[in-house]
Amino acid sequence: MSETDSFIEEVTEEVRRDKLFAYVKKYGWIALVVVFGAVGTTGYLEWQKSQRTAAAQMAGDQIVAALNHDTAQARAEALAGIAPDAGSAGVLINLRRSAELVADGKKAEAITLLNEIAESGAEPLYRELASLKVVILQGSDMAPDVRSSALDALAQPGKTFRPLAMEQQAVLAIEQGDTALALEILSEVMLDSQSTASLRSRAEQVIISLGGEVPESAELLSGQ
Repeated sequence: MSETDSFIEEVTEEVRRDKLFAYVKKYGWIALVVVFGAVGTTGYLEWQKSQRTAAAQMAGDQIVAALNHDTAQARAEALAGIAPDAGSAGVLINLRRSAELVADGKKAEAITLLNEIAESGAEPLYRELASLKVVILQGSDMAPDVRSSALDALAQPGKTFRPLAMEQQAVLAIEQGDTALALEILSEVMLDSQSTASLRSRAEQVIISLGGEVPESAELLSGQ
């Protein structure tokens, strides 16, 4: 390489550095903003995560403390104080609180609370569970047509609590003296893949007590 070429290359390199420096001087703040923004966003997300974790731990500690009370009344009162600030866990706390209210002899309060859950914006799973518990708690005190309509909705195929709702449909049929319908429903409960072993066992006992016959395939399922 000649001295002239070398000189030209050095000058060219100097020009490139000058241009780069000019660009950095003019637009470098953008890069800094991006870097600091990324760091700040990451830090904020981590802070949020730690806050949620701390809140969950605090809620868990409060629930354990509430359930350690000696009486159902004290447990229900403690849970009532936790639920409003528990976020998405509030619905679970209130479901447990309804059970404590029942244990304390306050069935009417429990039903009111469960109806509030059933009509709230909670997840369908919790709303359906609350509705089923209302039907079970009210039993024959609920108008037969209202009770039947509620159970029909809960016993639709694909519903989480379908087998339990069907069991309640059989109970209603028995109360109304329709043994044939009760046996038909209970046989279906025994054949439903969603039914638990304990639910199949209950259905089998009622079928036998009503003088019905347990489906052969249901016996195989019960033995699994």
